Amino acid sequence: MSAVITKVSNDSLDQATSILDKGGLVAIPTETVYGLGCDATNSIAVANLYEAKGRPSFNPLITHVYDGNAAIQQGVFNAMALSLAEEFWPGPVTIVVPFKSSGTVCELARAGLQTIAIRVPEHEFTRTLLQRFAKPVVAPSANISGRLSPTKPEHVLQDLGNRIDLIIDDGPCSMGIESTVVDCTSEIPRLLRLGAVPLNELESHLGTVSLFEHEASSPSSPGQLLKHYAPRATLRLNVANPNPNEALLGFGKTTNATLNLSQDGNVREAAANLFAMLRELDRTHDAIAVAPIPDVGLGAAINDRLWRATN
Repeated sequence: MSAVITKVSNDSLDQATSILDKGGLVAIPTETVYGLGCDATNSIAVANLYEAKGRPSFNPLITHVYDGNAAIQQGVFNAMALSLAEEFWPGPVTIVVPFKSSGTVCELARAGLQTIAIRVPEHEFTRTLLQRFAKPVVAPSANISGRLSPTKPEHVLQDLGNRIDLIIDDGPCSMGIESTVVDCTSEIPRLLRLGAVPLNELESHLGTVSLFEHEASSPSSPGQLLKHYAPRATLRLNVANPNPNEALLGFGKTTNATLNLSQDGNVREAAANLFAMLRELDRTHDAIAVAPIPDVGLGAAINDRLWRATN
């Protein structure tokens, strides 16, 4: 049976809360991408989520909470982590901190790690849901693991329609790229995943931020698997002249593009369009070429996603 899609409303809020309470799976909108939510304290629900996504169990999940007070019930926040949360929450930054001994997020959701990745999302419906449910919710991207992240409810339906209970429809995600992940467990903050908040914005607040290295076999946070966000079609990057068999995903003043991430060369618009356009091309083509995208700010996060899709 296919999942029900329902628009954001008080009724859908009640439905989603009830399903989470019963250990079910709900696709929820966020400002980044659609997330597949379940009760983070319920190991059976989390196991069902892993199974629905086909996600490796060693890949930890991001815990979503209503506010900072809920976050410090699950993790140990040092001064740096607290400062980061105050600056960027609610919003698309995930903070990795030591797991609190009294925390309730199950070990399976943390992939057995003694750390926890926590975010306070900005999306109004999802924050209201978190407040109503009053427990932490894990919500990785609502797709089959390794496939393109969903930025529209129909993307969720395509991947997971017969595997989950409910899809909350609030139209396209405003950002369209995942949260930035920052590890605050050591003296110098470490960027574990490029995302919707660019590195320069983190550095302007934190000062020096060390950069991650891809960890293919044992990631310490979500989003570190090398093969991630991958279409079925072959993907070639930084292409000015595509081959005859390739669809061209353009950027800026690209000529003869099949689709263009942003004709104005706006990286924020490109980030919002990235997964939706890749999905569209992936349905109709076996090979996709991508025009060069500046490797600065959000452009670096876009290129990171594209690079992983080729590995």
